[in-house]
Amino acid sequence: MTVSPGDFPTTPLTYRDAGVDIDAGDALVDRIKPLARRTMRPEVLNGIGGFGALIGLGSRYREPVLVAGTDGVGTKLKLAFELDRHDTIGIDLVAMCVNDILVQGAEPLFFLDYFSCGKLDVDRATRVVQGIAAGCESAGCALVGGETAEMPGMYAEGEYDLAGFAVGVVERDAIIDGSTIRAGDAVLGLASSGPHSNGYSLIRKIVARSGADLKTERCGDGILADALMVPTRIYVKPLLALMKALPVKGMAHITGGGLTENIPRVLPKTLGAHLYQRAWQRPPVFGWLQQQGGVAEEEMHRVFNCGIGMAVIVAAEQAEAAMGLLRAHGETVTKIGDIVARDDGHPAVVIEG
Repeated sequence: MTVSPGDFPTTPLTYRDAGVDIDAGDALVDRIKPLARRTMRPEVLNGIGGFGALIGLGSRYREPVLVAGTDGVGTKLKLAFELDRHDTIGIDLVAMCVNDILVQGAEPLFFLDYFSCGKLDVDRATRVVQGIAAGCESAGCALVGGETAEMPGMYAEGEYDLAGFAVGVVERDAIIDGSTIRAGDAVLGLASSGPHSNGYSLIRKIVARSGADLKTERCGDGILADALMVPTRIYVKPLLALMKALPVKGMAHITGGGLTENIPRVLPKTLGAHLYQRAWQRPPVFGWLQQQGGVAEEEMHRVFNCGIGMAVIVAAEQAEAAMGLLRAHGETVTKIGDIVARDDGHPAVVIEG
């Protein structure tokens, strides 16, 4: 069928009329390119702008195994919208992905993001991607691309969603799967920066119930907004250095599920972890949340990291050396417990006061 000019409406429509601004998307890509360029690794064969990223492993590895992970930042985004803080939420996004693949011994190679919104605000999106690039630099992985989707009608005004995808590599014989963990091994705890990116549905409910003003409410030495928005700590470089220095038997990224549900993921079924809460310092924000929400101690341990962002299991005789190395790389780390034999029906993680 042939369409003549007379068949068109008086006012022809464009994609911009439908709410999608291609020029804004192009402007964002132009701003992203120099940010991504700073994160490049030698394995990356092409930069942002193609249909896909090309990665070459080269001859560095004998028997490489790729490790992939994906995550988001959950309803912490709601606080970012409320506080108009978009500079560090991208760090959270990277951290949640790279810390997850790290625990299997993988060095993160590259990262992609997915940013979707109802109407693209180039300045705001740039701030988000600046955080993503900063997270990639901290993790030593390349930001090789991603997707920006402008979808009118899908999101409330000023809101967006984020997802991230990380891929790393580990030699097959260096995979950390917990199989060498034995009773008597030491559990080391690396301090978190705060709640990281977990439990924010409960956090928001507690804040709403308390009636607190995030921008003025005091929490520890600062304000509540800062305590809740501090970005997730990225543990990649210190733990890669540790893995090169001595045998690491197991690692658990303490995310949703807290201490009691994440540590068992790396333990043989016949073993458990006995933790001593007095061994580490809980950031003040967790005390505020527990008091304002009337949250039971058991619930705190299964929702929040409670001050421990990563658990590392090493032989008892190597615990001091491991802690010394991690401290030299800027981590706050303590021995928080021991691995013990466990009978069926007993909890995998017991936390003493």
